[in-house]
This record gives sequence, C-alpha cells and structure tokens, in this order.
Amino acid sequence: MSEHESHQREEAVVSCDQFLTFSLGDDEYGLDILSIKEIIEYVELTRIPLMPDFIRGVLNLRGLVVPIIDLLARFGNEPAQTSRRSCFVIVELATDEGPLEVGMLVDGVNDVVEISSDNIEPPPSFGNQIRADFIFGMGKIAGHFIVLLQINKVLSIDELSMLSEINQSVDQACKASQSELAQQQDHEKE
Repeated sequence: MSEHESHQREEAVVSCDQFLTFSLGDDEYGLDILSIKEIIEYVELTRIPLMPDFIRGVLNLRGLVVPIIDLLARFGNEPAQTSRRSCFVIVELATDEGPLEVGMLVDGVNDVVEISSDNIEPPPSFGNQIRADFIFGMGKIAGHFIVLLQINKVLSIDELSMLSEINQSVDQACKASQSELAQQQDHEKE
C-alpha cells in the first residue's frame, strides 16, 4: 500500500461519523461503528471468582472466551439489571499480547446514527459521572446529547492485561478439560 493510500485510509477512519447508540440506565451513549464487531443478545455468563465488580463473567463466542464488562459498574454505578433488551456489544481492543475481543453489557441497542464533526462537542471538563478520558465527545442529535465513548480508554492498560490473562487462563482450562475428557473416553473404549 502506498503512503498516499495509507493516508487516505487513516482519514477515512478518523472522519467516520457513524455511531452505534445504546442505553445505560437513563443515559444514551455512542461508539464509533468501526470499533464494533457484533451485537449479541443477552445470555447467561460464566462467572470468574475474585474479579472486579465491573467484569460480569465470560462468554463462549464460537469457541472464543470473551470477557464481558458491565459498563454501568465500570462507570462507578450499581451493576446493571438485565432485561429482555439487554445485550452484549462485542468490540476488539489492541493489547500488548495482540487483539482482545471484549463484550460490553448494555441495557439496549438503539440505532446507528450519523453525527457530523461539527455536531460533536469536546468532552466536558466537570460534572460528569464518568472520567473525561473515556469520552471522545458529546454528539448533538435532535436537540439532545449522547456521550460518545473512546472504547480504547474505557479500560486501562492494567485492566486490559488482566482481561488478556483471564482469556488465556480460561482457554487453557478448557483445553485441559477437553483433553481429560478425551483420555477418559479412550479408557472407556478399552
């Protein structure tokens, strides 16, 4: 890829103006549509002991262990109560160990909206329930604001590392369990 093509591609990513909007409690948030891999309806999770409150558990997604973050708890609120609209928004984050898929529990997905850059205000410097570094900006839509999140900032480097370790540990435990089951079946056949 030439330098010119690379620069054009970077501009396309930066100028993306489509956001997936979702609800958390009484508030509406948005994520850059390009950061989203998929949306999955709510299913029961496997809990991991001794994890922070905002890590709800893990999900088996086509053989991949995906940690699920409760965004309400992550933002310092009480853990989310699930309803029939609750779902997981799956995103891919870059870590030192490579890409990591993470799911976020949200109260409900609303819509994909276009917000032009002139309708995005910088994050407020005070009076917000979440840390300002989580916020990309405040998108204006039809007379109200939605909080546009920076998904790569919602978790710290230490937390991403911990999630990556959880992923590896659960994956190793699953492989060991499958190996033991295969050996047991072999012994039963003899």
